[in-house]
Amino acid sequence: MPPQAQPNLWVNMVPIAAVFVIFYFFLIRPQQKQAKEHQRMLESVKKGDRILTTGGLYGTVVGLKGDDLEVRFADTVKLTLARSGIARVLSSEAGAGSPDMSQPSLS
Repeated sequence: MPPQAQPNLWVNMVPIAAVFVIFYFFLIRPQQKQAKEHQRMLESVKKGDRILTTGGLYGTVVGLKGDDLEVRFADTVKLTLARSGIARVLSSEAGAGSPDMSQPSLS
């Protein structure tokens, strides 16, 4: 019985390497970019910004305390919120003169 030839190890590794490259460019890299953008957004939050929290509450930043923010959700409701609790910044003081298109409409 003749000995069977072993397939080349490199030929078997090429598909595995190709899958890794595809995962990197289509999943890992965009996620890292998005996380970096979110971190920049969290660092740039300032007093007067309208925000949306991860819990779905809309509010206005009225104070900054390191990693915490003081956020006004209503005239009589002011809470302390961790910066990481911000989903996105809707508008800032600079855009206060323009109509706020970020408010959800009921219609």
